[in-house]
Amino acid sequence: MLTYQVPGVYRQDVYPPPPSVFLTAVPLFLGFATTGPVNEPVPLRLWPQFTATFGAPFSGGFLAYAVRGFFENGGLLCYVLRLDDALADDAALRAGLTAVAALEDVDLLCAPDVVRPSTLPPAQHLAAIAARQQLLLDTCDQRGDCFAILDAPFTTNTDVLLAHRQQLNGDFGAVYHAWLWVPGISHDPLYVPPCGHIAGIYARSDAAIGPYKAPANEELGGVLDLAANPTYGEVGELYDANINCLRALPGRGMRVWGARTLSPAQEWQPISTRRLFITVRRWLERFMQKLPFEPHNVRLWVRIGREVAVYLDSLYQQGAFKGVTPEQAYYVKCDGEINNTAVRDAGMIMTEVGIAPAAPSEFIVVRIVHGASGVSVSSE
Repeated sequence: MLTYQVPGVYRQDVYPPPPSVFLTAVPLFLGFATTGPVNEPVPLRLWPQFTATFGAPFSGGFLAYAVRGFFENGGLLCYVLRLDDALADDAALRAGLTAVAALEDVDLLCAPDVVRPSTLPPAQHLAAIAARQQLLLDTCDQRGDCFAILDAPFTTNTDVLLAHRQQLNGDFGAVYHAWLWVPGISHDPLYVPPCGHIAGIYARSDAAIGPYKAPANEELGGVLDLAANPTYGEVGELYDANINCLRALPGRGMRVWGARTLSPAQEWQPISTRRLFITVRRWLERFMQKLPFEPHNVRLWVRIGREVAVYLDSLYQQGAFKGVTPEQAYYVKCDGEINNTAVRDAGMIMTEVGIAPAAPSEFIVVRIVHGASGVSVSSE
């Protein structure tokens, strides 16, 4: 308890506590900074905490702008890891990812400095970007509990974007084009990669609805302009290649106009589908942590089935699944059929969970029917 002797006004900086609920859209930002601990994830809940810990923006780096864009677009909590600038970029990124291998609180990965300018020839520079981004995708695929938000190279050339896309392969990530023109921190405006702002939109969409809602058709905050505004035809060509575009729409501001992963499998292309499965997996892992060494009997089967079904039913009631009835939307199986004698003797308990995610409506088709004698409405 602080005491004061002189009447007056005194300032206290009080940071909000972390949410007690199961939080999604918590990114880990990896990049270069001027100060702060190296290869140690630091939780941040407000933008001023970044400058207090990591100082002014790193020369030629984008980490500070990504974190600021995250909070400007509705982000609640993120982790920031300062990479070792004494190492080569590839080695620094690998060391950073290794340092956070056991970090369970994050479900998004962002590395804005992967696409920072280089003195390499253009072809080599693009190849280096793709290799580092593939490392992020592979990390998310191996973990299975996080999703990579990737930045397209700084270009307006559609052929370059498509060629870069062909070098990436992964079910647990998405790429966004174009870069953003944002206010500088203590200097003039500059172009920055969009991953931080996109991560904020993920957080905003999750807080308003949930991870099962596509984080698209959302307005970008803290942005002055786009480095490129693709034409209607270019957007279609890029979207066919699973590149999500940012567009300036008349009267609607600058918006995210795409929600596809880099997966070649159609069922895993919606970002909302992949992130819903990631969220369910993370919840199940957290819930199951309470169960090791419990007596393996019918009561445990019933407990697991009941609690998992309650969680899935809450998602169903929110609109996460398709199906007219809960039976069509999800199921939970934990019984003697799959937990036979061999399973029980091995000290294991098996639970089977199935869900039917609702797909996003990417294409809204309005049919206008022309009749020679006009339009009539009848009811039967």
